[in-house]
Amino acid sequence: MMAAAPADLVLDHSQFSIFRVPNQLRKINATAYEPEMLAIGPYHHGKDHLMAFEEHKTRYLQNLLHRRSLNRSLSDYVTTLRALEEKARKCYGGSISLDKEEFVEMMLLDGCFIVEIIRKNLRQESREDNDPIFKLGWMLPFIARDMFLVENQLPFFVLWELFSMTEVTNNNQTNYSFFYMILYFFYGILPGKGYPRVDVYPIEEIKHLVGFIHNNWLPSPTGIDAFKINASKNSEWKFICCATEIQEAGVKFQKVEDGLLFDIKFDNGVMKIPTLAIGDTTEAVLRNLIAYEQFSHDQNSKHILDYVKFLDCLINSSKDAELLRRCGIIDNWLGDDEVIAGLISRLGDAVVLSDQFYYSEVFNKVNLHCSRRVNKWKAKLRHNYFNTPWAIISFLAAAVLLLLTLLQALFAVLSYFQQTQSI
Repeated sequence: MMAAAPADLVLDHSQFSIFRVPNQLRKINATAYEPEMLAIGPYHHGKDHLMAFEEHKTRYLQNLLHRRSLNRSLSDYVTTLRALEEKARKCYGGSISLDKEEFVEMMLLDGCFIVEIIRKNLRQESREDNDPIFKLGWMLPFIARDMFLVENQLPFFVLWELFSMTEVTNNNQTNYSFFYMILYFFYGILPGKGYPRVDVYPIEEIKHLVGFIHNNWLPSPTGIDAFKINASKNSEWKFICCATEIQEAGVKFQKVEDGLLFDIKFDNGVMKIPTLAIGDTTEAVLRNLIAYEQFSHDQNSKHILDYVKFLDCLINSSKDAELLRRCGIIDNWLGDDEVIAGLISRLGDAVVLSDQFYYSEVFNKVNLHCSRRVNKWKAKLRHNYFNTPWAIISFLAAAVLLLLTLLQALFAVLSYFQQTQSI
């Protein structure tokens, strides 16, 4: 089992919900936690390389103020956000250099941009002509990526207030809920399907966009129920070997069509795994969800952290990544199996597992399968004699030579008996 967390990894985030990523994670790949295009919130506000995007935020706010159907002035939004400023400031850990008015202005520009781009992404009729964000297709995924960083957040109650103030429906427009709009917006950068939370829960329970997506990108209810039953038994478990090694022991890999990403099963020697799509934004998405799971005080579910550790066990080398790619389990948009292996390995670094591991039952079944004598024998045979094409050819040649030798001996014996009978 994984050792307990070192003292320097245990942080007290009980007083705030938006925090800076601790150095233990940041030092592995700092860029995965830092915005590339736009700053949201106070932590990265005013950084030089992000200032060019402020023009888009201002443009979105101006378009919002000119929307006649709203009948609201700039002072309406400022007054509302001033009333929320103290509550919002307390959501952030560490020192913040912005004064009250600067903080309100930041919430206004950032919050209105978030609400508007999420709305425009689904409602094409809400977009202005020649909006470069939607005209240039490459921008939107990277904007979504930056909006998904744990350090790049606004409190959800600020977004909800701005959405409520700017949402106008009529008979010719479908009233999509804000929750659905958010899920639709981030769907494109999630590397697989998850199960959305179906119950209605209070707005106060939602801390920010990362937390909302985390709680709506889940294993299936059936999988969660099975995990809870297994966890109640407090059974021991051990890590499994990499994909190529357990394949040698007779384990087969099968892609699950249209399955939920976290629902992995092992039955009758077959490991059934839904497809994981790995692209430019995948590492940042998974890293920030892991940071949220590890360091958010109000977060109990660790299914993403456990899923990443499952992948880390399966993929130790480019050969493992290639095997899973050929099976359709990994959809590689990065082009190189070695890159995938390195990415998965880094994701597993500085990860601290809880006592209850989501895939413990799967691991126990795989280890039991690989420990059986006949499967061990098959594994040794494959490893020693069938690990390369030349080894296979050598084995076949030796088998043919042995067969010919046996036939020669058989004919000699038959010839001897024929001679003795003729005497």
